[in-house]
Amino acid sequence: MGLPRPLLIATAALAGAVLLAPAPATALPGRDGPQPHPVREGGGRDAAVAKAPLSAAANALRTAAPELAKSGGYPRRTVLDAPPVNPADKSIKLGLEPYHALAPRLNALQKLGDRVSVEVAGHSAGGHELYLVTVTAPETSRQAREQERMRELIENSPAAAAKDKRVKSAYKTPVFINNNIHGNEWEGTDAALKLIEELAKAKDGTTADLLSRNRIYLNVTANPDGRIAGTRANANGFDLNRDFITGSQPEARAIRQIAIDKQPALMLDLHGYVNGTLIEPTTPPHGENYEYDLFLKNSYANALGMEKAVNGLGYTPAKDGVQPAVIPFRDEKEGWDDWPPVFTPQYMPFQGAIASHTIEFPMAVNNEEYDSLPVAELRRRAAINTAVAGAAMRATLDYTRTHRTAVIADQIETFRRGAAGEAQRPVSEETVPGVPGIGPEDVYTTTFPRAYVIPAGRGQRSATAAARLVDHLVANDVRVERAVLPFRLAGRSYPAGSYVVDMRQPKRGIANVILAEGRDISADVSTMYDISGWSLGLLWGATVDKAAKGKLHVVGRPVHAAAPAGYVAPFGELRLRLDDPKELAALNSLLAQGVKVRRATDGSAIVPGSARGVAGVLADRLGVAFLATKEKGTGALKRTRVAAAVTPGELFALREMGFEVQPVSTAALNAGFDWSKADVLMVSGGLEYGRLTPAARGALDAFLGGDGGVVTLGSDGAAFNADAGLIAVKPVAGNGDANGVVRVANAAGSPVTGGAPAHTFVYSPLWFTDLGPGVRVEQSYGPGNPLVAGHWRTTEDGKGGPKDAAGRASIVSGTSAKGTPVVLFGTEPLFRDHPKGVFAQVGRALITR
Repeated sequence: MGLPRPLLIATAALAGAVLLAPAPATALPGRDGPQPHPVREGGGRDAAVAKAPLSAAANALRTAAPELAKSGGYPRRTVLDAPPVNPADKSIKLGLEPYHALAPRLNALQKLGDRVSVEVAGHSAGGHELYLVTVTAPETSRQAREQERMRELIENSPAAAAKDKRVKSAYKTPVFINNNIHGNEWEGTDAALKLIEELAKAKDGTTADLLSRNRIYLNVTANPDGRIAGTRANANGFDLNRDFITGSQPEARAIRQIAIDKQPALMLDLHGYVNGTLIEPTTPPHGENYEYDLFLKNSYANALGMEKAVNGLGYTPAKDGVQPAVIPFRDEKEGWDDWPPVFTPQYMPFQGAIASHTIEFPMAVNNEEYDSLPVAELRRRAAINTAVAGAAMRATLDYTRTHRTAVIADQIETFRRGAAGEAQRPVSEETVPGVPGIGPEDVYTTTFPRAYVIPAGRGQRSATAAARLVDHLVANDVRVERAVLPFRLAGRSYPAGSYVVDMRQPKRGIANVILAEGRDISADVSTMYDISGWSLGLLWGATVDKAAKGKLHVVGRPVHAAAPAGYVAPFGELRLRLDDPKELAALNSLLAQGVKVRRATDGSAIVPGSARGVAGVLADRLGVAFLATKEKGTGALKRTRVAAAVTPGELFALREMGFEVQPVSTAALNAGFDWSKADVLMVSGGLEYGRLTPAARGALDAFLGGDGGVVTLGSDGAAFNADAGLIAVKPVAGNGDANGVVRVANAAGSPVTGGAPAHTFVYSPLWFTDLGPGVRVEQSYGPGNPLVAGHWRTTEDGKGGPKDAAGRASIVSGTSAKGTPVVLFGTEPLFRDHPKGVFAQVGRALITR
């Protein structure tokens, strides 16, 4: 297992001359004994109280990542507009570059010679430009076209690329360095600027050789909103390093597009703060959709080089408070895994990276340290972190310079295996020589199906959801075809117009990540870093069929965008199903325009035929269907204004569904809130009834005794229900760390869950027992073990596991003694804006008054 390693220390919190003591010489070497696993900031159920402005959500919902230029030579000069000087930029206190200084600095760097190019890769939720720098030797337009030809050959015809002599001799290895994705982990940006300047000015032969054989791409700051504000999240309150399967935020979509267009073979993601410097690869469990033998071979070798470079800076525990670097794969047993593809480095292998790493700087300068430490100490630490980041970057460039042939060959092999439909190679010390300590706990593989089919016609529960899923697949560079003729596959018949994902394709890994059900890994490890289960195939509302085997004979055409799903019946009244967030958005738009919409007995909406023109505009824009109906509806539906004490992801999802939302909290209500501007209160956290002032409580009680409704999510929401004396239920909390995809049973005829999928998402799952008079069960957890994919164990007392939840109520509704309609969720239907197919449950609950 190698030499003894120091224990991992989460932060360097001591200031001045009081430094961290060195680890004892008797420290156990990693997996040979129990080690405290790293403390990851941002893990667990989201708890931040949302307060993002509507403008940030609007920017994110309408902003598409631009496709980066593929023509023209290098350098590609862009004169950037300098933002106004902002003296409140949080970077300034640390002696680092504020965002407003980046554009002038990059303009100056472009003038240093012919090696530096800058492009605007997109805009943040807050409207700030995202700067992508390319450093490489000059290329004519013809040379750049040849590079693009070779890149496409590697992806699309990897078997031919493996034999192509020009690829072997002339292709420039793409390296991607992503900085500052967490806004209050600043120093990667500053290290990147130093590196760009060094490479631009260097006259030595080694640098010339590096730049003649590589393109180095640097995302200078992936999160300018957070850099300026000193926050982990962007302007919408999103942790961008959890968004790489959903792609809800423009910053994540910009990085995704960089990955697709540039196809990096190596990638770094710069973070803070873990002491000693944490350098991936990770502990188990490892993502089962990777070609992990190729990935581990390169990521471990590169990690050793980065470790040597970081330790070689000469910082010591006694002198500087800096512990030696740590490689979790070698030095830790569990707790820092690469199972979910929501993080940037865990997403990148699906776009061709054969080594990608999170790097955590050692010296904490954010949060409490930022507020409490002297400026001189903060700047000392920031300088150390900048040096550490620079050392990791230079070591990675040295690795690609000295291993170029093998790196490109392994990227080609990754794509070739997918295109050929070959089985993965389980990792072992034989298949990955040079990596010590590989054991059975590191072996994670899957069996890829022959194909997935997203049916058309009656086989599809929602054409709107199917179109969204297809467009998402295409956005992730997954190949999709649309059948021109009917076909049969795996014993099933499918009509023309059905979508087919042939799993013999170069990027089969990301296709399977998106569409597969996932896996229950509860028995594998005791703790996970973040989410453990996801499935867009189960949670995005579309019908998805998996064909494990069979001959694939489909006459089809490549899909660049899903076929339009919008439809308006030519005659009669119109029914709008409210099973999808886009249908809720259409309803809210109709109501905002004054259209008289009525509720149907099944929970859908009845739109008058006289509004057919408005419906047509919405059908085109949102891809929703207005079907013919003779039903006139019962009660009138009204525009719902929501006062919401919720997480950022929940707030964003509500706005995505078109609700008018006012964020609230305990503090906001105590400061005075005008309840005449709200129709429903939604609570998942940040609002404690018992901490309200008498005046605030009185105003809230008056709202609850009037026409107001209440929708709650999770334990905090259930506590609000109990404290406010609304409906009689007993909430039972499962394991607080449990999360994943679960089976559910929806109550027949439910106005909340009617038309909902048979699966949902949970984090810190909750269920309800001892239901009082009049309390209805709208949804229950499935029988047996309801967990399909994820991690859900019992707690230490043997309780709180999935079998305890089986058959229990997961969503209940009722009316309080004062006449307040109430819906309580024990699930996470809006989690991080991800499980799109179950959003409508919350939307229906909000309009059910």
